[in-house]
Amino acid sequence: MGSKEWFKGNLHTHTNKSDGDETPEKVCEWFENHGYDFLVLSDHNHLTLLDYQYAGNSNLMMIPGEEVTAFASSNMAPVHIGAIGINKLVSPVVCEDVISTLQMNIDHILEAGGLACINHPNYKWAFDHREMLATNGASLFEVYNASRGCNNAGGKGKFSTSEMWDYMLSKKKVIYGAATDDSHDYQDFAPERHNPGRGWIMVRSESDQQNSLMENMKLGNFYSSTGVYLNDLDVSNKHIKISISQIDDFLYKTKLIGKNGKILKEISGTTVVYSFEGNETYVRAEIIDSDGACAWTQPVFLS
Repeated sequence: MGSKEWFKGNLHTHTNKSDGDETPEKVCEWFENHGYDFLVLSDHNHLTLLDYQYAGNSNLMMIPGEEVTAFASSNMAPVHIGAIGINKLVSPVVCEDVISTLQMNIDHILEAGGLACINHPNYKWAFDHREMLATNGASLFEVYNASRGCNNAGGKGKFSTSEMWDYMLSKKKVIYGAATDDSHDYQDFAPERHNPGRGWIMVRSESDQQNSLMENMKLGNFYSSTGVYLNDLDVSNKHIKISISQIDDFLYKTKLIGKNGKILKEISGTTVVYSFEGNETYVRAEIIDSDGACAWTQPVFLS
């Protein structure tokens, strides 16, 4: 992919401008001190970036954002959508049902120049792939949200976020999976707290400037992670090749996943090569290390 580099960022971050417990400046400081290249502050129905200047001596690229926070009036299901790179505040719109609430708010995010990311569908079991399939315009959804209560794994009668993703991809809906930490708590670090640093994306981009990062997110030139890093990801019309960064003495297992969530192949080790057979519809990878951390690559659609 030429001269592109990997840039680490978080798309879902709260400050004390909504329900976080720290100032925007201190939140930015945490992410910069922990090796992030870019950050979206996504306070509820609030465009935090307009309230302060963090530029100073910071190397952290700040992308304006908001968590557009609404509900479906018929059943009060929470509908939260990440608005990434918007040029103005997006006021939430409440509609009768989940589908129309999702669609109307997605439309408004796009009108404000942003990318839309459908956040934590299993939070309070709000909705699943059936509602998301009925919408259009969102580039991403959260395949992993590190906050307690987001129910990524699903349960009896409930779909996991990975299952939702495979249902959508199998219907040829192009939507990319993001991992986020949905951080709120910066004072006290504990398993039950919504702490930073638990989920992020790695964008492959020509530069760390907003336009370049957003364009590559929109195209799916990124992977999501909770601790697994890739050295390289090479996709052609014939194969996927993945080089995994060896950390400590962890062991790695990669699942190649295709239509309807079928596991096409499992490969151990830090070098993964999968040659397309042509009938997979799409192929994506989940890489899990022996400590439980995961990375998700974006789907490659086969014509």
